[in-house]
Formats: sequence, C-alpha cells, structure tokens
Amino acid sequence: MFILISCVATDDYEVPETHEPENIVTEGTKISLRAVKNNYNEEIGEIFTFSGDFYFEAYVISSDRGGNFYNELMLQDRPENPEAGIQILIDENALYQRYNFGRKVFVKLNGLSISKSNGLLQLGKQNRGDLDPITLSEIDEFLVRSEIIEEIIPQQIDIGDFTPALLCTYVQLDDIQFNRNLFGQTTTSFAAETFDQFDGFRQIEQCGSDDTALLSTSTYSDFKSINLPANSGTILGVLARDYYDDFYVVQVNSTEDLKFDGARCDPIFFSCGNNTAEGDTILFEENFAEITNENKLEPLGWTNINVTGGEERFVDATSNGNRTIRISGYNSGENPLEAWLITPAIDLSETENEVLSFNIRASYDNGTILQVYVSDEFNGDVKNANWHLLEANIPMGPSNQNATVFRNSKIDLSCFETEVYIAFRYRGRDPSRTTTYDIDNIKISAE
Repeated sequence: MFILISCVATDDYEVPETHEPENIVTEGTKISLRAVKNNYNEEIGEIFTFSGDFYFEAYVISSDRGGNFYNELMLQDRPENPEAGIQILIDENALYQRYNFGRKVFVKLNGLSISKSNGLLQLGKQNRGDLDPITLSEIDEFLVRSEIIEEIIPQQIDIGDFTPALLCTYVQLDDIQFNRNLFGQTTTSFAAETFDQFDGFRQIEQCGSDDTALLSTSTYSDFKSINLPANSGTILGVLARDYYDDFYVVQVNSTEDLKFDGARCDPIFFSCGNNTAEGDTILFEENFAEITNENKLEPLGWTNINVTGGEERFVDATSNGNRTIRISGYNSGENPLEAWLITPAIDLSETENEVLSFNIRASYDNGTILQVYVSDEFNGDVKNANWHLLEANIPMGPSNQNATVFRNSKIDLSCFETEVYIAFRYRGRDPSRTTTYDIDNIKISAE
C-alpha cells in the first residue's frame, strides 16, 4: 500500500475529495514518460495506440485559469530537471480546479493514443486517423489525480538552448525584454491588436545575445488586453511550438509569470541628428524595378555576400507587381546564416543635410533579424569595415502569411562628408530564425 501526503495543507479553491485507487500503483506497470514518447515513430508519422495495463506519473505545468491554455494539460515527468514533457488533450474547461499547477497525476495508457500535431507529441483518443480529446465521461478512466502538489522548479535556459527535448517542459528565461518596436506612441497588448488572430505573437529578445523568440498569447485569454511590460526581466512558461510548427513559442499561465523590473538593454544606435526632411537633390536611388536577377547588382557596384559559407543571399522578388530585393532563411538549411547587401559608394562631400530613406516589409515573422548600417570606411571586406548601427524602422510582420505594408525609415546622414555605404545585414538560423524581408526604394537626398 502506498500513502501519499500533500505538500500543502489546502488548495486556494475547493476541489472534490479524491483518493488514489490502489490498483493504479499496485496492479499496473509503471513506465517512464520518455518511454511513452518513444512509441511514436517520427519517420512513419502514424498514430500509435497503447494496450495493456501501463501508466506513467507526471506533474501539471499548465493552467487554463487565465485562458491561455484550452482543453489541454501540459505534463512533465518530474517537478525538477524533467527528462520529458507531453501534451494531453481533454475536452473539458476549468481543468485547473482539479488538475492545478504542480499537481501529480497518474496517466493510464490502455486505450490512449499518441500522435504529433502542431509540433508537439500529444495523447488523446484515436478516431479514424485523427486524435480526439478525452471526453468528460472518460477522464477518470485515464487520468488519476494525486493528493500531492509539488513545487515546479523551472529549467533556467537561454533562447539559444531551445531544442525538441525541452518541448512541453516548464522553463525560465532571464534577461528578457520585448522588442523595442512594440513600444511606439501606444504600447502593444499581449494579444488584443487588430492583426491578432487566435494567438498574439510578441517578440522577446535576450540581453547580451542575438537570440529572439516569440511569446504566444491566446486571443481568448483574460489578459490579452494588458499592455506588455516595457522593462526587462524573467519569463516563466511552457516551451511549445506555434500552430503551424514553424517556430518555438513560450506560453505563460498568467501575467504573474513575467517579472520585468530591470533596465532595458537596447543597442546603442549611431545618430547624426534628427533631420528627416528630404531635399531636392537625389544622390542615390534604387527601386529595383530593373533588377530582374540579383546578379545584375554587382555590375552596378553592389555587394551581395553570404559571410557564413552558405549560398543564401539577397535575391530579386516580385509581389503584387512590385519588384523588390528579398532575403529569407526559410528552408535554406543554413545555421547560422549571415548575409550582407551593401550599396555602391555614395558621395556626400558636395552636399548638406543628407537623408537616407528606404522601405522594408516583413513576413512569416519569427524574429527581427535584419539590421541597417552605414560606413565611410568600407573597402570590400565586410568584416573589417567600421560599421555604424542605424535606428531603422524594422517591421514585425504577421506570421504564416504575407505582410502587405512596408515601413519607411528616414535617417539623418548629415554628419558624413565623404563617400558612404549603406548595408543591410541579415542574421538568420534555419529553422528557428527565418523571417522574410523585402527591401525597396532606397534613396539618399540632400540640399
């Protein structure tokens, strides 16, 4: 006989009194959650249905109380240093009242099936080749609630550490801030903007690195309309994938899982001043209308180069009849991918009040990975030139669809009195950082 003792005196809400049936422990055969997941064959991709009196133990790391999880429980095999996590589909609301955060549960596998959807391994009921949620009447048949509530100790990781092995586990990300472009005249909410459909994706970035990820918030959550915190800090949440399995996301149970009380760590931008009034003299202009192949750029003095040894670089593209220069790491197989597009030399020695202008569009966004620089010392060697980072208006486009709006940047270059080069630098990583950018209408005007 096994006696389980609660780690807390009471819950913060009333729950039905339950007792662990003895046969779940004494008559069944316990297996690890890792072994459960190994029954799914990634290469074949077919649903596997369990038979026999097997069960596994796990701990709840999600809560649907705030509405950011729906008809699902996220489970991991240990309260600390888990080896595996999984998603279990349950057709029931308010699961937090019975299966609250940290609750130990026993999952009986006989009759359950495992499959993969939206990038996550899931448990549910097979129905003609699909995986359906466990129904309300079946919950007690498959899921047994223990009286134990454990403190869940998050795994402290960096964004660059994201791997499939960490999916459906509870993680902690430190030194995190939301991308500065989310804070303009009005602060962006978690998931209540007009462009948010089903989920709101907000870019987070880690101080001291180039790594970015996306915080995913359901448009049905009760905190969707709250403004994002402007400072930096810590996020606690479940590591998952987006609906289309294109990129990693972090899902929080509530806004209490964000502790943002530190200073921001934005990069230092070079600035000549605040003049953005374009003059009548055009020193340089390119709208790419005649660039029907990217190889036409080099004879015109452009530099278009991949510096990480791959083949992916800026290419010509056409969208809605408009020709642009495009860069994307999607399906490139390059990790990392660093590509530069650099203009020909532009002479600023005979003019005043020069202003740089250009348009950029982002689509299939999974991170802001484009930067704009200026240099007056470029001699053909990208790595050894002295580049100044400019504060460009880099857009964050909708995920999984084409963005339709270009954002314009106007930047003061009046402090330069010689030849300058403008560079667009793309730093991607397939498959996690593959945002597509279109660049158009590059111009430098002056008086």
